[in-house]
Amino acid sequence: MDSSPSKKVWLKFKRNKFAFGGLAFILLLMVMGILGYLIMPDDSPNANVQTLQLNKKKPGSTFIFLIINRNPNVEKVNFFERMLHGQTPTFKSIPITSYKIKDQAVFVQEYIGDDEKAKETVYRLKDLCPSCVLPSKAGTRQILFEKNNIYKQSYLLGTDIYGRDLLSRLILGIRVSLSVGLMAVLISLFIGVSLGAIAGYFGGRIDAAISWFMNVVWSLPSLLLVIAISFALGKGFWQIFIAVGLSTWVDVARLVRGQVMALKEVEFVEAARALGFSTSRTIIKHILPNIAGPILVVASSNFASAILLETGLSFLGFGAQPPMPSWGSMIKEHYGYIIMDAAYLAILPGLAIMLTVYAFNVLAIGLRDAFDVKGQNVTV
Repeated sequence: MDSSPSKKVWLKFKRNKFAFGGLAFILLLMVMGILGYLIMPDDSPNANVQTLQLNKKKPGSTFIFLIINRNPNVEKVNFFERMLHGQTPTFKSIPITSYKIKDQAVFVQEYIGDDEKAKETVYRLKDLCPSCVLPSKAGTRQILFEKNNIYKQSYLLGTDIYGRDLLSRLILGIRVSLSVGLMAVLISLFIGVSLGAIAGYFGGRIDAAISWFMNVVWSLPSLLLVIAISFALGKGFWQIFIAVGLSTWVDVARLVRGQVMALKEVEFVEAARALGFSTSRTIIKHILPNIAGPILVVASSNFASAILLETGLSFLGFGAQPPMPSWGSMIKEHYGYIIMDAAYLAILPGLAIMLTVYAFNVLAIGLRDAFDVKGQNVTV
């Protein structure tokens, strides 16, 4: 049965189980990154609710919290605002081990550690739960108090050194890594395709000048180049996009240059020139569509490189700035605990980086095989 070239590529790609699994994992990360705060246990901006008493708690730990103060001035945001930016907490709470209501007072045992016991703190019932004062029966007051002021929270992956939920910060770190990777790849594609196509199509002195520039950039270590650009632009989130994008375009340019040089003498390009089509139309509409496969392969590979560069920058303090969570900065904060009893604090973000980069690499290999560009100058 005859099928379109794109369908043949897709069928060939699906037969590569590792590449298809990598694509599925990347799509899962994208869904989690888009939903963001909607699926996070801590939906505060930057998942930055700190409970210092609960620092470095093991995965699966569960604690009881008492709401001691509510802030009616905090506005509830809508669905999309919460999904994108989170919800500012409307109350303040503390972890407790026990409490009891006696007359119009609440006696609370605050949690300060597994091996330590805090002094009992007394709160007025009407300050914590005004509606609980009205019922005369103690049982009714207890039920209302538990409903309004007591809740449990589980930390599936534990907490970090500041008592923040590690799972929430890992999920939010997906946004940082994928957004940096995407924007950096778009920047590198724009620069690389443009310069590579011009060098390959015109040749001569133009090609020599662009090739010399590519070799200069190629000779510089990527991380040092990114750090230098970051110094020039300053620390910040959007600066990472530009810095990483400006350091990863050479691969694309070299590939496009070689492909354009091979295609500019074929019949359909000669026919386009003979018909009087402009140079830009010939390149954009007749040459570039025929090398889309190799470009897609090198873009997938560059996505993995961009994520590694971003995590390296964040580890060195040039990437996403606190309190914004980044996998690289999470490793920086906790790498000292690898030899202690809290190694998971650095291992979990490191594992996230490893799996994401591996997924993009196997995706690039799968695309390379599907587009059958093994014999071409594509670095994976």
